[in-house]
Amino acid sequence: MPTSSWYRATTEAATIPPNVAERALEWLVELQDTGASPQVTEAWQRWRTEHPDHERAWQRIESVRGRLQPLASPVAADIARTALASVPAAPPRPPRRQVLKALVTFGFAAGLTMAAREYSPWRQWTADHRTAVGERRTVMLSDGTELLLNTDSAVNIAFDGAERRVRLLAGEILVTTAKDPQAAARPFLVETAQGTARALGTRYSVREGDSATEVCVFAGAVEVRPRDGTGNTLVLPAGACTRYNRLAIEPPVPAESSRVAWAEGFIVARSMRLDDFLAELRRYSPAALSCEPSIAGLRVSGSFPLDDPGKVLETLATTLFLQKETVTRLWGQDQIRLLPGRRS
Repeated sequence: MPTSSWYRATTEAATIPPNVAERALEWLVELQDTGASPQVTEAWQRWRTEHPDHERAWQRIESVRGRLQPLASPVAADIARTALASVPAAPPRPPRRQVLKALVTFGFAAGLTMAAREYSPWRQWTADHRTAVGERRTVMLSDGTELLLNTDSAVNIAFDGAERRVRLLAGEILVTTAKDPQAAARPFLVETAQGTARALGTRYSVREGDSATEVCVFAGAVEVRPRDGTGNTLVLPAGACTRYNRLAIEPPVPAESSRVAWAEGFIVARSMRLDDFLAELRRYSPAALSCEPSIAGLRVSGSFPLDDPGKVLETLATTLFLQKETVTRLWGQDQIRLLPGRRS
C-alpha cells in the first residue's frame, strides 16, 4: 500500500512505514469511537512510546489537527473535541461512518483532504460494505444480486431509478446478478478507478489493482468500458478475462475457474512462481510474506486453504525444502520470509 502524500510531503514523516501511518489514523478514529476511555487512552499512549516511528506518525496528525477550522454542526464539534484530545466530556457520538465522512467533507485542514482521497483505509472505513484481511463476506443487494467480497475489499452501493451501480473501492468481488425487479430494467454496473463493467445477465468477478482492473466472466457477458477511453469498449463473453486501465483494454485470455477458487476458500496454483504465490497469499494474511530472491522462481502447484496462511507456509517449507524465518517488528506485525533450506 503506498504511503499517503499527506505523509510523504513532510520531512518529519517522510520515512514512516505505511502500516504505522495507517495505525495512527486508526487511533484517531478509535479515540473518537470510544470517547477516549482511560483504557484506550493508556493503550494509545503505550503505542506511541513503543517505537520512534509511532510518535512521529502521531505528531504529524497533531500538526494537521491543529489547523482544523471550527464548524457549527454537532458532528464537527465532536470531531473538534477528539482533535484536541483533552476534553473529558463529549455529547453522544455520531456513527463511525458519519464521523469519517465528516472528516473527509470538511477537509481536515486541506492536508487530510488529500489523505482521504489517496489513502485507501479512509475510503474503506467509510464504505457501505467491507471485509478485513482474511475475511470473505456475502452481501445480498436490494434487487436480489449477490456480491461476494474477497479479503480486504470495500464497496459502495448506489441504486437509483436509472441504474444499479456498485463502486469497488478496493479488493475483489464476485457478482451474481439478478433480474431487475423494476419494470424498466436498469443496467447493472461495477465501477472502479479505471472504468466500468456492465453486466449483460451474468456471473463475473472484478478485481481492482494499483493501475488496472481485471474482469473475468463465468456466465453471460460483460461490457467493459475504460474511464477515459472514448468509444473504446469490449463485450467479454463467458470463459474470458481481460484487464483494462483508464485508456485501454488488453486482449482477452481464458478465464479459468481457479481464478475464483477464493470463493470456496482456496488458492489454486498451477506451476506458479513462489514469489507470485506469496504475493497472492499475502492478501489473506496479516503478516508480511516474502522469499529470498534466489528461490523466487521455484514453482508451486496445488490447492491451498486461505483460512490458515501459516499452515500453508509450513507446507511449502516442507515440500520445497525451505526454511521459514519469522521476525516480529516493534509495531506488532510479523514478517515471514522463506529461505533456502538443506535437503536431508
